[in-house]
Amino acid sequence: MTLFLYRKGNSIFKMRSIVVNSTSFFNTRSSSSSSTPTILKIGEIFRESRTFSDDDILQYSRLSFDRNPLHFDVDCARSAGFEDRLVPGILVASLFPRIIATQFPGALYVSQNLKFQLPIYVGEEIIGEVETTHIRPFKDKYLAKFVTKCYKDGGRIVIDGDAKALLTSLSLKGESCTRPE
Repeated sequence: MTLFLYRKGNSIFKMRSIVVNSTSFFNTRSSSSSSTPTILKIGEIFRESRTFSDDDILQYSRLSFDRNPLHFDVDCARSAGFEDRLVPGILVASLFPRIIATQFPGALYVSQNLKFQLPIYVGEEIIGEVETTHIRPFKDKYLAKFVTKCYKDGGRIVIDGDAKALLTSLSLKGESCTRPE
């Protein structure tokens, strides 16, 4: 189960994503439903929380062939000036396309700029955030620009950046049936 946080204005709503037979279902605190699809607007923010484990790093290493000892060897990480083993920054940044694709299935990730601000250690809770800053029509799709950030420890920015994605629709799919008002 994954916790999603969604902010609209000054209100924050919590949602849970439950995976059943590889299908995600979203449960929100709000029980209101609407037959009218909710359309993405500039300023909307979507969040997902994740704690990266040893197994996550091992699987990432197997897929990416990234065998940097800073991710596996405590002594190496400490001798390089870190408190503990590091979670690969690119693994953490994978929260951004996940958040976008959850809301807009079929989205095509066009670009991502990242700035790694602080180290991320195994077992730390990280909150990935995607905020819509620009939307424009592009052929039969929409080009959307997002500010992307990851936080830890109650708001300390660990990754800062921006992304662009081609969206087939501006309708929010991830929570269209039970989106909080």
